[in-house]
Amino acid sequence: MSPVRIAYSVFFFFVLFAIQESAVSLIHFPIAGFSLYLAVTIALIAYEDHDGSIIMGFLAGIVLDLSPTSNGPFGQWALILTLVGYVFASNRESIFDATSAPLTFVLLIAFGVSASLIFYLFFGLLLGESNGSIGRDLIVIIGNIIWTIIFTPIFLPLLRAFQKATTASRQSK
Repeated sequence: MSPVRIAYSVFFFFVLFAIQESAVSLIHFPIAGFSLYLAVTIALIAYEDHDGSIIMGFLAGIVLDLSPTSNGPFGQWALILTLVGYVFASNRESIFDATSAPLTFVLLIAFGVSASLIFYLFFGLLLGESNGSIGRDLIVIIGNIIWTIIFTPIFLPLLRAFQKATTASRQSK
């Protein structure tokens, strides 16, 4: 991954984070909230090649770690999203097949978001953080799955077009 592409990716993640914190997190969804940041990040990780998945996960995690609302230690989200990027990179062939089937891809993104949240809870327990009750955490994860399945088809075509345009421009140079 080139330094220019890394800079563009970090800028994109900062803009996405600003949208998440200034607009999406202020909406009171029934059941639980929706993380646009995680859904878009997981979709971008799934679209990337082997090395790009891991790097995108790490960059997105670093940006999320800079959040003033993050209660965990610095680097926890970077570790989690790098791990998710590694899982996606390891299963590259099956994920590439899923990106061509819209319903399967939406479910894959919902699975990735829920896996990220479960990893966050797991690493939080390992680091001695209090994450709340198991019932509340389960409601948040289930709510995130539901809202991810509902909202992902809305932004996925735009994200795919953006990813194809930036990939084509990188490959033509």
